[in-house]
Amino acid sequence: MTDSSRYDIRPIPVEASLLGESPLWHPREQALYWCDIPGRKLNRYDPASRDHAQWGFETEVACCAAAEGGGLLLALRTGLVHFDPATGARRPLADAPYDPATERFNDGKTDARGRFWAGTIYEPRDAARAALYRFDGGRLDRMAGGVTNSNGLAWSPDDRTLYWTDTSDARIHALDFDADAGSVSNRRTLAQFPAKVPGQDLARYGGRPDGAAVDAEGAYWVAMFEGARLLRLSPDDGAVLQEIALPVRCPTMPCFGGPDLRTLYVTTGREKRPADELAREPWAGRVLSLRVPVAGLPASLVRL
Repeated sequence: MTDSSRYDIRPIPVEASLLGESPLWHPREQALYWCDIPGRKLNRYDPASRDHAQWGFETEVACCAAAEGGGLLLALRTGLVHFDPATGARRPLADAPYDPATERFNDGKTDARGRFWAGTIYEPRDAARAALYRFDGGRLDRMAGGVTNSNGLAWSPDDRTLYWTDTSDARIHALDFDADAGSVSNRRTLAQFPAKVPGQDLARYGGRPDGAAVDAEGAYWVAMFEGARLLRLSPDDGAVLQEIALPVRCPTMPCFGGPDLRTLYVTTGREKRPADELAREPWAGRVLSLRVPVAGLPASLVRL
């Protein structure tokens, strides 16, 4: 059921990104970070002061995580780095475990024990050669594979399930998660969406699952890229519990923020979109915000 009339959806007062991704509500700073992947930029917005800061990088910055000792972990095409927004200082943490000519990091999140998980995208998109990696104790280990475009990382509130999406396959996976060992097993399909047909009218296309977040009730909120909507899915069987239409064609990822974690921030994209679409959608590439009735889960801090 679509119930967008319940929500006041507005952009935050920051210019558009080419492809906004990886929104992070920093639990200590009470500020929002997000990445512009092709723009090679990291953004920070403080809703209280309305201050916006931006940093540029030499290559794509795919996702970010708040670090336990301060600063951020960033996943760049070339590997993981620690970044200090106050000084701009960058310290290498791990080299990319793949060929950066054809692959890069994409979606990434921190688990409740402080381990950072990041998936990759295989850019030719003609084979399932991307993978999921875990950064723990200074090591990057490959934990799963067989996808083309990693997205949708999130954990259930009881920390027993990891969600992981292959956007290219329009499939959301659920995996058993062992929090003590930091391992995954028993991969299965939570939800599968129809493939996009070449030349299909986007008005009749529901989109494919991109980035996601889990709320305090365990439901899975997913941005449907090219579908102009957010879905709230049941963690039991992937059934659609709620649908929220958005004023942009390409949402990329939601995250819960604000002091009560009931403000939903949604990054969006405008890169390579048709001119007529962009003319109709002036908020494309902006970060949207809306208040929702259920709180999200706080972001965990990564141990370095």
